[in-house]
Amino acid sequence: MRNTKLFIALLGISILPYSGFSQDKKDKAPANWYNLDYKSDGIMGISTEKAYELLKGRKSTPVIVAVIDGGVDINHEDLKEVLWINKKETGVNGKDDDGNGYIDDKYGWNFLGNANGENVNYDNLEVTRLIRKYEPKYISVLPTTQLSEAERREFVAYQKMISDYTTKMDEAQFGDVNYGRLKQSIEKILAAMGKEAKDVKKEDLDNFKAENDQQKLAIRIAKKEVESGGFEKFYKEIEEATDYFGAQVKYHLNKDYDSRSIIGDHYDDASERNYGNPDVKGPDAEHGTHVAGIIGAKRNNNIGINGVADNVEIMSIRAVPNGDERDKDVANSIRYAVDNGAKVINMSFGKGYYYNKKTVDEAIRYAMDKDVLLVHAAGNDGKNIDITPNYPTKYYTDSVNAITGEAKAWITVGATSWKLDSDLLADFSNYGYKSVDVFAPGVAINSTMPENQYKELQGTSMAAPVVSGLAAILRSYYPELTALQVKNIILKSVVKVDQKVKVKQEGSSKKVYLDEISVSGGIANAYNAIVEANKQTSNKK
Repeated sequence: MRNTKLFIALLGISILPYSGFSQDKKDKAPANWYNLDYKSDGIMGISTEKAYELLKGRKSTPVIVAVIDGGVDINHEDLKEVLWINKKETGVNGKDDDGNGYIDDKYGWNFLGNANGENVNYDNLEVTRLIRKYEPKYISVLPTTQLSEAERREFVAYQKMISDYTTKMDEAQFGDVNYGRLKQSIEKILAAMGKEAKDVKKEDLDNFKAENDQQKLAIRIAKKEVESGGFEKFYKEIEEATDYFGAQVKYHLNKDYDSRSIIGDHYDDASERNYGNPDVKGPDAEHGTHVAGIIGAKRNNNIGINGVADNVEIMSIRAVPNGDERDKDVANSIRYAVDNGAKVINMSFGKGYYYNKKTVDEAIRYAMDKDVLLVHAAGNDGKNIDITPNYPTKYYTDSVNAITGEAKAWITVGATSWKLDSDLLADFSNYGYKSVDVFAPGVAINSTMPENQYKELQGTSMAAPVVSGLAAILRSYYPELTALQVKNIILKSVVKVDQKVKVKQEGSSKKVYLDEISVSGGIANAYNAIVEANKQTSNKK
C-alpha cells in the first residue's frame, strides 16, 4: 500500500493526518532539494547536479526503469519524452503484435483491469483479505479445540491479524469521524465568511466569531496550520484526510468489500499471467506519476522539475490499488518488467502481511537471474522492519516463514529530510540494521502529478525513486556494471553523518546514528557513487 499515515498532536488531541501536513513547519525545503549538495548548498540532497559535472563528455545509453505503482500519466509534459515505448506494438489495434500475451501494451501494462477497460481503484488491506479467508475456520475456535500443528500456526497468525485489524479500524473510524467533523466545521466557517478557501487570510480567521466549540477548535487548528502553507493548502489537506480515512472504513478495512471480480482472473492460480489491460494511468495516477517524475522527469527542459536520471525510459506498470497490492499482481509485474528489458525496478509500495509470498519470491529470483536491480521503499510506519517486516522483502522464506536465502541485487530505502540535525531521519520512516540498506531524501519532495501538475509529497515512496534514479545513472553511464555491482557502489558511497537522529522505538523517541539502523549507515550520494564507479571500472581496464 502507498502508506501515507503520519501521527501528530494538535491542541492536545490525537489527529491522524493524510500526507499533506508537513513534517517541518519552521522552514521550507528548497525546490528540487533532493538533487542538491550539502557542501555547496547546505542541503542533504544526493548531489545529483554535482555528479553530472563529473559525467560531462561521457556517453550514456538509455536504461529502462520499471515503475510498479498505481498508474502513471503518460501524457504529462515533463514525462512524455522519457517514457518506455514498446516499439513492437504497432498501435492500439486490439492485437498482440509482439506476441508477449499482452494486447496493445505500448507503454507497459495494467494488472488491475479487465479487457473491457474497467479498472480496480479501491481494494482491501491484505489483513482484511486474510481475515475474510480465515474467519469462517477460526472464529469459533476454543482453547479445547483440536488443531494440527499447521492449523495452530494459522490460528496464532489469525489472532494477531484480528488484533492488528481492530487497531487499524479504531484509528480509521476515529480519523473518519474527526476529520469529517473538522471538514464540516471549516465548510460552515467558509460559508459564514462568504469566501472560498483560496481567499482566506490569517486576519479572516482572527476576526471570525465562532458559533460553537467545534468552530472554535477548527479556527485554532486552522491558524496553526495556515502558518506553514496558507488556508487553501490546509483545506485541501483536510479534504484529502477525509477521503483517506473514509476509504479506510469503506474499502480497505471493509470485510464485505471485494473488488477482485472486476478483473475476472482466476485469483488463486498464481501461474496465470495474461490478464489486465493497457491502461497504465488508471483511475488514480497521482502516486505513480510522482514517483516516475523523481526518477526521470526530463532534465533541463525549463519545465517542471529535474528528475535524477538523464537517460532513462520509464516503463509504467499498474499493480497498486488504493489499498494493498496483491502478491500475484506484484509477481506478474516484476516478470513483465524483466521480460521487457527493465534493468531497474522501483517498488514504492508495501504491506504488513502476505498472501502468496512464494510466488513473489519466485519472481524476485527471476529478476536476480536476469541481472535486474530491485529498489523497494522501506515503509512509513516508523517501525524497525528487522522485527516487523514490510512485504515484499529481500528475504526468501519457506512454508513456515524461515529465511532460506536473500535477493542480493535488492535495495531497501528509508527516508531522510534536508537539514543536518536530529530530525534528519523522517519521523515516519521505517528502519532496520539488517533490513534497510540506505536512506535517501523523502520529505517534501516536489514532483510530477497528473494533468501537468506538480506537488510535494513525502514518504519512503519518494526516497526509493531517488535511489532508482541514481541506479539508472550508473547503469546508463557504466553499462558494464552488474545489478549487484551497482547496489554495492550505492551502499559503499553513502554520506555518513556524525549526527544522532531521532527514531521511534517501543513507543518512545531515541537518538541513534544511521549506522545503527541501516546496512550502509548513510544517505545515498550520486557524486560519491560516480567517483566510486570510476574507480571500479578503471581498475578493470
